[in-house]
Amino acid sequence: MNSKLFSISLLAALSTAATAQTTTKKPATTTVHHATTSTSTTPPNIPKVVGVPKTIYALRYVDTLVGTGPLAEPSVLGASMADSKIKWYTVKYTGWLTDGTKFDSSYDHAGGEPITFPAGAHRVIPGWDTGFQGMHVGGKRRLFIPYQLAYGEAGRPPKIPAKSDLIFDIELVSVSDQPPTPKTPPAPAQPANPTAAPDKPATPPANPATETPKPTTPPQPAEAPKPETTPHPQSL
Repeated sequence: MNSKLFSISLLAALSTAATAQTTTKKPATTTVHHATTSTSTTPPNIPKVVGVPKTIYALRYVDTLVGTGPLAEPSVLGASMADSKIKWYTVKYTGWLTDGTKFDSSYDHAGGEPITFPAGAHRVIPGWDTGFQGMHVGGKRRLFIPYQLAYGEAGRPPKIPAKSDLIFDIELVSVSDQPPTPKTPPAPAQPANPTAAPDKPATPPANPATETPKPTTPPQPAEAPKPETTPHPQSL
């Protein structure tokens, strides 16, 4: 009997101790860390803000062939063209809409000639001004350009609808410090012997309306027949 009472008392004591430990344990807390803008990129005179920077749009690309030529250096823009160092990129390309519709290609131009443009000079869409960064001459790349870096909200109808994201396959053919030289139109064909006298024009046919007719000799009347001579009666 005493042993049973001792066992019950021991269990009660252990249960009380466990309950005390449970009630005195502090609940776990979650610490929330707020990201702030970096002080290294924010000037001290600009107020700090709390939050995580978000990207509205971004250019994506895949290098399908790494070039072995010179690096595509960017242009350096100054206050004027004289103060700028412009790089001219010569490029072959094909452009599609995201539904697979091809809207332009240098291979479809006359002679399949590439195009040349000043890099970073805002002569092309923004996605092209920055899309060649890190490429080497001879390299090929696929660009995925959001509409904000292409033709914007308006697009370029009828080929490019409003808010069209674009896909380009580009090939960097060359990079130059000088703009391309305009092509000289072909000279007209020269005769085989330039010193030879030109052929004399053929004698034009007579114009009966203007040519004076030559006088003609009127036909002579036929000679009247002579009367026959009859014998004289006295001669008989």
